[in-house]
Amino acid sequence: MIFAANLKCNHTRSSFQSYAEEINSFKNTEDEIFIFPSSTSFLMQKLNFYQGAQNFYPCINGAYTGEIGQEHLEEFNIKSVLIGHSERRVLGENEKFLKTKFDFAKNLSYNIIYCIGESLEIKQEKKSLDFLKKQIENIDLDYEKLIIAYEPIYSIGTGVSASIEDIKEKLNFLSQFSKCKFLYGGSVNQDNIKDICSLQNCHGVLIGTAALQADKFLKLIQIAKG
Repeated sequence: MIFAANLKCNHTRSSFQSYAEEINSFKNTEDEIFIFPSSTSFLMQKLNFYQGAQNFYPCINGAYTGEIGQEHLEEFNIKSVLIGHSERRVLGENEKFLKTKFDFAKNLSYNIIYCIGESLEIKQEKKSLDFLKKQIENIDLDYEKLIIAYEPIYSIGTGVSASIEDIKEKLNFLSQFSKCKFLYGGSVNQDNIKDICSLQNCHGVLIGTAALQADKFLKLIQIAKG
């Protein structure tokens, strides 16, 4: 299984150091663990998990004020990235720019967790499947290090997860188009994680708020694994 934690705009380097040490002490060779801290919290040490970047600019370096590029990621041995998160899309990352980021990361053989998801309005209009299909048409679905995370926007940080039937329908639909692994994200918690991870085309979860504390993240992993 894949267990990914998006820590968003939380943690300092000091607090993430403690977080990482707790995760490092967790002996688990069966699963893949990805953790995406803020860029100012990156650690330069041996880790038992994939340390990833929540955001990056598709460049080696250059005149891109406020951005981080390949040179900065690789200083910390970071070769895993999030692309397409709805919180980045609302800041103006359109499909053209997301494709540029995807292609850049692909050319570097990075692990890519590519986020897609529909709004409540689209869901209510029963247009979810068409919307999701359009979101993945932009990228190379055969890329061997691609992971797609289905995160319905109405579930991110709201405490209201999509129903198991909804998740099942969307993941089954998406699996027709790629042999990559699929994650679910959006208000994953101790009550629903085991049911979510047991779905046929679900290979893990992308967790936000519920993973901000290392002990709670590890507890979720243990529950998922029974």
